[in-house]
Amino acid sequence: MGPPVFKTGGAALGVARWVRLPRAPATLNADLDRRRPRGTGGLSCRAMAVTTDDFVRRLEELPTPPPMGRIFALAKDCIDMEPAEIERLLQRQDHAARIGAVSIMDWQARRRSTTDERRGELFELYVRRHDLIDTWDLVDRSAIWVVGEYLVERPRDVLYELARSPDPMRRRTAILSTYAFIRRNDLDDTYRIAELLRHDPDDLVNKAVGWMLREAGKRDEPRLLAELDDHAATMPRVTVRYAVEKLEPSARSRYVAPKRRA
Repeated sequence: MGPPVFKTGGAALGVARWVRLPRAPATLNADLDRRRPRGTGGLSCRAMAVTTDDFVRRLEELPTPPPMGRIFALAKDCIDMEPAEIERLLQRQDHAARIGAVSIMDWQARRRSTTDERRGELFELYVRRHDLIDTWDLVDRSAIWVVGEYLVERPRDVLYELARSPDPMRRRTAILSTYAFIRRNDLDDTYRIAELLRHDPDDLVNKAVGWMLREAGKRDEPRLLAELDDHAATMPRVTVRYAVEKLEPSARSRYVAPKRRA
């Protein structure tokens, strides 16, 4: 089973069910290209060195507000954007452009033909400009592939630095990035970072910790149960609820009281 790709849901929740990113409809790129303003030659992003201005121009041609699937498809069409241009796009104030920027980073990072040098540039950009990756959806759209996958065979000290950051979105990046390790049955860093974040004051971090514990539990349920036996009583309730979501009802009931009927 491949890694989860993106989540949709209310911003107030900061989490939702996994959904697979949609493939660009066959007519999408042709439709967008036909409607591009003159002066761009009617070329798709892949046929030229795409700039931030090119991306924004095409983004503005989408419905308002632009559907996420269309932003993802546009980002994939502009997958060859250089890191300097991605940073320019990330610096824009409109959220749709920032979603586009991290989506391009994600598509590049997951593409097999992307060089190690470029993956390193994307990782460096993400960490250096984390001040602009400042909402849960921007983190969730890119952290696993841009940060986590880059660190699979590298030292992971940066995740512990992020976990100790005063910024909750950096802390969310720290724990979510470990999904790249979880999918390889490498669970140690997930539990270590979860320990650092066990009493985090931010609800979006607590949800992310519970979510990654749940994913780790799919690989090694006894280890998750041992973690919960030791710490569930003092964990934030939302962390526990997310961590036990895939357990059998009898196991869940050991840690989460059943809802009372009205």
